[in-house]
Amino acid sequence: MFEKFDGKGGLVDRLANRLIWQFSGPRRTLETETPLVSFTFDDVPDSALHQGAAILENHGVRGTFYIAGGLAGQVEPERVLIGPEGCRELAERGHEIGCHTFSHRRVRDIPRRELPGELDRNAAYLADAGVALPPVNFAFPYNAAWPLARSEFARRFRSCRAGGEAINRGPVDPLMLKAVEIRQPEEEARALTGWIDEVVRAPGWLVFFTHDIAARPTPYGCRPETFDHLVAHALARGCCVLTVERALDRLGW
Repeated sequence: MFEKFDGKGGLVDRLANRLIWQFSGPRRTLETETPLVSFTFDDVPDSALHQGAAILENHGVRGTFYIAGGLAGQVEPERVLIGPEGCRELAERGHEIGCHTFSHRRVRDIPRRELPGELDRNAAYLADAGVALPPVNFAFPYNAAWPLARSEFARRFRSCRAGGEAINRGPVDPLMLKAVEIRQPEEEARALTGWIDEVVRAPGWLVFFTHDIAARPTPYGCRPETFDHLVAHALARGCCVLTVERALDRLGW
């Protein structure tokens, strides 16, 4: 269930994202004198809980973890996804739990009449897991946004996050936040400090996303020392590292 673009589906994803960015809904003006950085995780393998969350906590900050309940406990060749206990633990440790649909299907593949039930099911899963607060932020599976779902997301969530490899600045559509992926190769993941330097140069909101944080990462994660390097660099450069929800609060959105 990795977040990647491949084949014809990936092309549709990229085209849809370009269209929604170009013809997006109401935008908010992002004004901040302090550079903001958020570290987010999709799917949430157990290494994101045991390594990623711990690294953030060691630096005194927290992250946002987007959960798809239908993946709970799923065992894959290179990772195991957390279950209800892991979701509850993350929330109790002060991290934000976000929504990633329940089934982890691309939103465009979910019939419009079924989308409310899909999102309700994920909210119920998190509530049953012991997560006290319902999710108020969303991340598109496979980073595949879909314009026809905007009204449902606007009704439920403060923000929706896709990819886009860009810093959020100026006029921003909260339902189409852009983000930068932390992934392999490791040398390129470590070099993402350049994005942090850029958001310091011209303040905005830089959202990172990744998956596993492991000594032998999948193609869609990184090593613990690399993740620690990025978090430490953001703080050393004077960035305010916040969950997505806290960043929205700070922006007054």
